[in-house]
Amino acid sequence: AQFLAESGGGSVQAGGSLRLSCAAPESMFSRYVMAWFRQRPGREREGVAAIYPGGSVTFYADSVKGRFTISQDNTENTLLLLMTSLQPEATDMYYCAADLRPGGRWDDAHSFALWGRGTPVTVSS
Repeated sequence: AQFLAESGGGSVQAGGSLRLSCAAPESMFSRYVMAWFRQRPGREREGVAAIYPGGSVTFYADSVKGRFTISQDNTENTLLLLMTSLQPEATDMYYCAADLRPGGRWDDAHSFALWGRGTPVTVSS
């Protein structure tokens, strides 16, 4: 079963914005750390942002701080990632993840048990 389903990816010009969504079962938001990762071919999957149950604790990669915002929409049961001031280096496949193992790091892809199939983001210069 596919528990996580991303959407919202697309093509934008540098300086533009996109909002990614990840639909998930309602129970996940109160139980699991959820996160966004990104990856391009030949590279490790990179942690972008994470949010802890309750939504008040968030973490961001240094490269996106101040430009990306992770949040939860509890009425729609979706995890969101608002990305602003996008630059070409943000071109990647973006993945939603959930269920951080005890002791795991939020920015380590190996620490998450559940994954979506990804949504592509392309930023042109």
